[in-house]
Amino acid sequence: MENFIQAFTQADAAYINVYQQILRYCAPLLVGALLFLCIKPLLTFRREPEIWAWLVLEDQRRLPITHWESVIGRNKRSDVVINMPAISRNHAVLTRYDDGSWTIADAGSKAGVLVNGERVDIAALEPEDVIDIAGVKMKLLPISRRQEIKLAFLRTKGAHPLSSLANVLLLTLIQVLVCCSYLLTVNEAHALTVFWGFAGIAISQWALLIFYFVIRKPSFEVETIAFLLCTMGMAAIAAVRPGEAMKQLIAMFMGLALFLGVGWSLRDLERAKKIRYIAAAAGIGFLLITLLFGREYHGAKNWLVIGGMSFQPSELSKMCFVFVGASTMDRIVNRRNLILFIGYTLAICGCLAVMNDFGTALIFFIAFLLIAYMRSGSVGTLALACTSLGFAGVIALKIAPHAMRRFSSWRHIWEDPLGAGYQQTRALMCIASGGLFGMGAGRGWMKNVFAADSDVVIATLAEEWGLLIVLMLISCILALGLFAVRSAAVQRSSFFAIGGCTAAGILLVQAIFNALGTVDVLPLTGVTFPFVSNGGSSMIGAWGLLAFVKAADTRQSASFAVRQSKEGRPDDE
Repeated sequence: MENFIQAFTQADAAYINVYQQILRYCAPLLVGALLFLCIKPLLTFRREPEIWAWLVLEDQRRLPITHWESVIGRNKRSDVVINMPAISRNHAVLTRYDDGSWTIADAGSKAGVLVNGERVDIAALEPEDVIDIAGVKMKLLPISRRQEIKLAFLRTKGAHPLSSLANVLLLTLIQVLVCCSYLLTVNEAHALTVFWGFAGIAISQWALLIFYFVIRKPSFEVETIAFLLCTMGMAAIAAVRPGEAMKQLIAMFMGLALFLGVGWSLRDLERAKKIRYIAAAAGIGFLLITLLFGREYHGAKNWLVIGGMSFQPSELSKMCFVFVGASTMDRIVNRRNLILFIGYTLAICGCLAVMNDFGTALIFFIAFLLIAYMRSGSVGTLALACTSLGFAGVIALKIAPHAMRRFSSWRHIWEDPLGAGYQQTRALMCIASGGLFGMGAGRGWMKNVFAADSDVVIATLAEEWGLLIVLMLISCILALGLFAVRSAAVQRSSFFAIGGCTAAGILLVQAIFNALGTVDVLPLTGVTFPFVSNGGSSMIGAWGLLAFVKAADTRQSASFAVRQSKEGRPDDE
């Protein structure tokens, strides 16, 4: 193997040039084809709501229950709309559990909820129980076990195993070509490290695909997109810091382990609700430990250094935050739970403000807005929260010189191209010099700029691989966000809807902040590009968030959060 790699590094310059010229035009075609094959099924699958029970009214009308947590009220946004003046806008919440049992809970209504004539705050329901909501009487009729099995087979099927196999083969070809391009240009001392960096990604994706085949979950589009992003991230590392390729690969292994671990925890909603307390403590605990023992780099005290290794605990706190927000749903519109979550968010953002990590604090706040809106639907609440953020932002800029320096240079980078605007002015010039197809692997100048493989990584990739490739990488994250939104409307549980949309939202916001900050459309916040930027904690956190997006896949035999039925296909009669 070493002799093979050495032969690459000693190749004739003329052959290297020909190879680079061919690859710079072929790469966009190959990556574009792969993205088309992966993104199309994610954005075009048929969305079918599942009916889990019926509310049978006194006049024998049947109202379908399509979610495991359904709000009953006269609000047009309610899951079950009963348009009568006596019924509150959000009157009650029906909840289904993993064992098939149901409860009904009062959502703070004026008239209350009665079950068999007795007023209740929350009560378990039996098929013959009479529910009285402001004088409207009804009974709950759950579907049978046989109907549940049939329901599972009616959903759109996930990807065919051969489709996933073809996608991974195409991705592997891209990885081989990109790896060879850097072996032809990288320093001979780093050639072996770069080789194993790309090879490790390829081995991981094949191992995960085989595991999916074993558990009969062959859909691999989401993971293929993530591995493609990791591949281009490894390309940036090979160009800027080739010696760190193995460190990033190890971080990806840890991220994959977290991805599968979170996926396992999401298979049981009751278990997930219990874990939320551990997640809440861990989320705030990571930040408190950083406050006490962290080190300050470039104005922000957000790093822990252990045994010579540094990482950002706030990246793991993001995943914990999503877990807490999605699982705090015992009663969807319960004001007490929402107030507690607001307090938790303030504590998180307060810790980050003390660390001077305002970019990450803003991401947490946007995640809070997504969760709050999906749980309450109140535009007024969000407007008040955004107004409060504006005041907090002004105060932060006054008391934090680190944030003020970055904000003051925004839109003025050419006034100080050798100082505050150095990174972004060089990034813009390198993006321009790369054009649509790039200059070729290892031929960029951007590697001489600080954080060329992290904060301004898209400039490095744009210079060497072209603007088309960078736009495709951004479209990868956008596709994950659109997929989560499309899936949310037909989720069986609000946990998966909120978790998937919030996690995808965080990934998308990070990509936007990173990309637009690099080109000075937004202030440069130091936020990483998911899966691409060099940084172990960022990589681990991105895979943890991806688990929520994967769990939101509603297609048949696609999500590892849905248990595979052990019973055969029911008869059609």
